[in-house]
Amino acid sequence: MAEKIRLQKLLAQCGVASRRKAEELIEKGSVKVNGEVAHLGDKVDPQKDKVTVKGKKISTAAKNKHYYIMLHKPRGYVTTMSDEKGRKCVADLVKDVPARVYPVGRLDRESEGLLLMTNDGEFANKVTHPAKHVYKVYRVTVRPSINEEQVTTMCSGMMIDGKKTAPCEVHVVSRQEGRVVLEVILREGRNRQIRKMCEQLGLEVARLKRTAIGQVKLGMLPQGKWRDLTADEVKRLTAQPNTTVETYNYK
Repeated sequence: MAEKIRLQKLLAQCGVASRRKAEELIEKGSVKVNGEVAHLGDKVDPQKDKVTVKGKKISTAAKNKHYYIMLHKPRGYVTTMSDEKGRKCVADLVKDVPARVYPVGRLDRESEGLLLMTNDGEFANKVTHPAKHVYKVYRVTVRPSINEEQVTTMCSGMMIDGKKTAPCEVHVVSRQEGRVVLEVILREGRNRQIRKMCEQLGLEVARLKRTAIGQVKLGMLPQGKWRDLTADEVKRLTAQPNTTVETYNYK
């Protein structure tokens, strides 16, 4: 008899979702085991139990090959695998990946840049877990301008949705009449954090692009295209917490 494992771990291993997302699916009643609604803490036998997610049976007997990719998400795409409103989804851009991959974290619809995708729930959990402190780098164009006081306020932390943001780094890359380009480095994943910070300061975000996650950079990957992560990139993302940001050339 196969050893029973926690349901959320099995869902992660089968590429359904990260452990945290799998827990959310279970809590919402979207997961059934042998026809019965599952609960957090349930354990299953991968060889015998029938597991369904939103009515679709998942294969638990064999683990799929794991894929780790980076996608250059264009503006106008939502970071989901399907959308009830018929909006364009990142799933449309990775149809040629030989497995069902899902986003690691998110980028809002009007943001662009580096998005990680995988079918390895353990990898997704390691990258997104708060304890990892995986920093993310963004290139942000704001209007009309920004002063030193506003930069200091962003760096020291701001109250958003009743909770103060963690300290971040903000560097002025360039200034032109009516617009400033910033490099913003975050170490937490709050929803629309940069946009909400700028809104509080009276700044309009004209463009927001994620250029790096940890030491993995978007580079010259064209918009709408994806590529496999190298073994070294996967290793860097899942290594022990590293809060040292690589040197950037701010011009």
